[in-house]
Amino acid sequence: MADWIWAAVAGLVAGGALVVGAAIAWAVEVPTKVVASVMAFGAGVLISALAYDLVLEAQEEGGFWPTVGGFAVGAVVYVAANNLLDRLDQRNPRGKGESAGTGIGIALGALLDGIPESAVLGLSMVGGTGVSVPVLLAIVISNVPEGLSSTASLKQEGRSARYVFVLWIGIALASAIAALLGFVLLDGASGATTAFITALAAGAILAMICDTMIPEAFRTAHALTGLLVTSGFLLSYAVHSAG
Repeated sequence: MADWIWAAVAGLVAGGALVVGAAIAWAVEVPTKVVASVMAFGAGVLISALAYDLVLEAQEEGGFWPTVGGFAVGAVVYVAANNLLDRLDQRNPRGKGESAGTGIGIALGALLDGIPESAVLGLSMVGGTGVSVPVLLAIVISNVPEGLSSTASLKQEGRSARYVFVLWIGIALASAIAALLGFVLLDGASGATTAFITALAAGAILAMICDTMIPEAFRTAHALTGLLVTSGFLLSYAVHSAG
């Protein structure tokens, strides 16, 4: 199978985790503490993956300054876009115990979180190295609780199953497209360009973890949050070391 197809499949798997979380939330009522615990664990997995599989790889590929520049730009762009959603009242800030926001706001928020994640899956395949398993694992683990918590809110608001699953399947398809573009557009790009884009995605992901995942997890899991984040980090580190 061609590499570009594998890139799209990897993005679809990552985005499909949102659909899995939605299906679980629609079928059963998952305790909020369980959702928060998985979210905290997923945050730790993502932190480790972006540190060892994105930032270090970017520096090896293109050097220090493209990596630092991309990381900073990614964080700033994510925070600015996230704040814009909040100002437009499309998605309430995570960690405040409020409704997740409108359906469109939830979709925009999930896209904002998912596009950089999926793009790096495609980027990880540039050069014929194959998809980064630690990054894919991290994204899947983090996306399941996002699908869970957001779908629970939509269900409480009386949204239909059709509405909910069309929403999440659309986002999963968008994730596949983002991964495909990450591979196709940067295949053959210079090391500095690849490093900048990889680090940009890493910066956006770290900002997302700090702005959304950890505050939401701490709101429910409280004292266990630090331990769960650490456990996720260690698991991802072990997967990276084994690879």
